[in-house]
Amino acid sequence: MAAITLKGNPVNTIGTLPSIGTTVRDFALVDSNLNVKLLSDFDGKKKVFNIFPSIDTGICAASARKFNEEASKLDNTVVINVSKDLPFALGRFCAAEGLNNVETLSDFRSSFGDDYEVTITDSPMKGLLSRAVIVTDENNKVVYTEQVSEIAQEPDYSAAIDALNK
Repeated sequence: MAAITLKGNPVNTIGTLPSIGTTVRDFALVDSNLNVKLLSDFDGKKKVFNIFPSIDTGICAASARKFNEEASKLDNTVVINVSKDLPFALGRFCAAEGLNNVETLSDFRSSFGDDYEVTITDSPMKGLLSRAVIVTDENNKVVYTEQVSEIAQEPDYSAAIDALNK
C-alpha cells in the first residue's frame, strides 16, 4: 500500500500504482450522460489519467483545469479525469469551467480505484481515490506514474506531459 498524507496526517491506499512497462487494466467508468466508457473507447491514443478524491476541492479542480489546458496542445492524447464524484457533479463542473479537452469520468459504481490501487483505505477520506497520475502510451503501457505524496498538493504536470513525448 502507498503511504501518503492529508495535511500531514497519514493516509494509506489499497496498493501501489501500476509499474512502468505494465499494461493498465480495463475499466468501466461513467460519463456525465451516464454512458459507460471503457478503456477500448480510447484505443490508439496516449492517455493521461488524472485521478483525484473530489472535483469539489480546490486542488482537484485546479488539476482538472490545468490538464484541460495542456490537453488542447497534445496530439493523439486524451486526458481522463477520474474520481468517485457522481457523474452529475462532474458534468456540472466541466460545463461551468468550459472543460472541453478532457474526459471526466466517475468511478461511483466500478472497481477502478481497487484495480488501479488508488482507493484510500483509512482516514476521513476512506473510500475515495488518492491523487495520482498515470500516463500510458497508445498501447496502454504505463510510461509514467505519480502517487502524489500529499493529497493537498498538485501533481507534477510537467513530468506527466513530458512522459508523453518520450
